Amino acid sequence: MGRLESLFLGIIQGLTEFLPVSSSGHLELAKAIFGGDSLPEESMLFTVVVHFATALATILVFRREVVQIISGLFKFKNNQEFRFSINIIISMVPAALVGVFFDEAIEQLFGGQVLLVGFMLLITGILLVFANNAKSGTKSVGPFQAIIIGVAQAIAILPGISRSGATIASSILLGVEREKAARFSFLMVVPLIFGKIAKDLMDGGFAASDGHQQMNILIGFAAAFFTGLWACNWMIEIVKRSNLNYFAIYCFIVGIIAITTTFFI
Repeated sequence: MGRLESLFLGIIQGLTEFLPVSSSGHLELAKAIFGGDSLPEESMLFTVVVHFATALATILVFRREVVQIISGLFKFKNNQEFRFSINIIISMVPAALVGVFFDEAIEQLFGGQVLLVGFMLLITGILLVFANNAKSGTKSVGPFQAIIIGVAQAIAILPGISRSGATIASSILLGVEREKAARFSFLMVVPLIFGKIAKDLMDGGFAASDGHQQMNILIGFAAAFFTGLWACNWMIEIVKRSNLNYFAIYCFIVGIIAITTTFFI
């Protein structure tokens, strides 16, 4: 993986993390286009790092809300911030369990699985169509909604299933108001990303990288962070206000192209 490739992949991550089009799927397709021959675990490491970058961008954009949520959690009062924090924790459980018990199997999915990404993008498109046609809800995220949304986030570990698309679509189908669904979707992933980074640090995953790979990862991190910082402020409004069918059509087109190329190339 060269430096230009790392820069390009970081930009892709920063742009696609906040749209329901699967950032991980686009990273895998970009790697395939570049003809990368990195090992699955190295590919997974880069993916985790650039996701970490956009998680930091999310925290910076939502810094006031994050402070309110953390302070509300430690006050142990049954207020809005405390309930929101508890629901975030509940939503983490499914993906955390999948990450703990199926970590090695998941890593094998991040090695240029273009056909898998193509089919998963089609599923993402279908989810967005259903969500787009659903009636606008007025609910907030409660414990029941949090666990269902958490299951959607766990499924979205598959490259090609949009995490934001799956979680926002699930929220809307459960009757959650769209703005609240987007807010919850972007904040719920942050603890999981930090948890994954902590696990990799304890396992020595980062220390095992050579100097060349570390520089490429740093370039990807910086590109994803600064692009994501800009994209988060701009694209969240697109997610909340735009017609989800546009994103669905995009996923269908890219998914069909990805599937087709596996049979003819």
